[in-house]
Amino acid sequence: MLAVVFGVLVCVSPSPPVFISMRFCLAAASAGVFLMLYVTRVELCDPSLRLLATMMSGLTVFAGELLLLAVALGCGSWRGLLGTGAAPLSLFLCYGIPGVFPESPRWLLLSERTGDMNSFSERQRDDDSFTELDTESSSSPGRPHLSFPELLHSRNIWKNLCVLGFTSFISHGISHCYSSFRGDVRGFTPSFYWTYLLSVCAGGGAWLLLWATVDRFGRRGILLLAMTLTGLASLILLGLMDYLSESAMTVFSIMGLFSSQAAASLSILFTAEVMPTIIRGSGVGAVMALGCVGRLSSPLMDLRNHYGYFLHHVVYSSLALLAVLSILLLPESKRKPLPQTLADGEQYRRPPLGRRRRDNVPLLATPNPET
Repeated sequence: MLAVVFGVLVCVSPSPPVFISMRFCLAAASAGVFLMLYVTRVELCDPSLRLLATMMSGLTVFAGELLLLAVALGCGSWRGLLGTGAAPLSLFLCYGIPGVFPESPRWLLLSERTGDMNSFSERQRDDDSFTELDTESSSSPGRPHLSFPELLHSRNIWKNLCVLGFTSFISHGISHCYSSFRGDVRGFTPSFYWTYLLSVCAGGGAWLLLWATVDRFGRRGILLLAMTLTGLASLILLGLMDYLSESAMTVFSIMGLFSSQAAASLSILFTAEVMPTIIRGSGVGAVMALGCVGRLSSPLMDLRNHYGYFLHHVVYSSLALLAVLSILLLPESKRKPLPQTLADGEQYRRPPLGRRRRDNVPLLATPNPET
């Protein structure tokens, strides 16, 4: 409802200060809708279908961004563009109709909404994800309340959240370095539409790559590979820019943009899978917020006329290498059930770096009593 109200107010703003304020409120309300849709989708899906559902939603966003480019080219004024973009927000009002937007069964279990939970169980009794959730609910003695002292002492949860938030910050922030590298180094100024189209297509291609590889090689391995390619492309562009041709710079820029988009998308999905239900919305929201802070580097560099761009790129490249090392501390969440409580989240630990060698040969041979 807030997104609909602020969307209308943005279109009829009489002055720039009112427009900026309403635009900020619209972005905050839309971010809340996106966050709740993301968390609810992950909680409703079976473990084997989480990646597919998230990939489909990512491709839907990709199609919407392409449609936005077509609408921007077709509209003659900025008010027409804002009005066209705000009109679909009225579809959010249908979420208040009973039965249109399903409630998360994990939230119903935590809040002890027994009536809603029973009605949900009658519709989803044959679903594997509900069978798994029903087993968890029968084993839990009661409603787990959020204890802030216990949350402060949950070191494993904080470690996973900090690593994924740091990865999201770097992957979102370094994307601007790849999309505008040629313009900052050699004076080539690409058009706005070409830069936007390249970034959007890289995001769509990254979702297809994640769908093809993540379930086979794991979340942790693909995130490590994506951040390694991101840092490698950045170091090559910084260290060899005087020796690379235009085509080589374009290839490495596209590779860095592609891998950074994949790392950004996978870090948010990873967070939704390792955070317990009791704080999943807060954890995913914090990682998304850090990603938005990383994206602030793009308008800041534009405001300063890209002054100090080389130092900015060096800092992000160094942090990308540090993120590669920190990803080794993450657990693996492929096809695993979602953690429900803080205790469940503490059990999501990284796999051992090496297997312990066990020597089953006894030191002294035991004599056979029959001989």
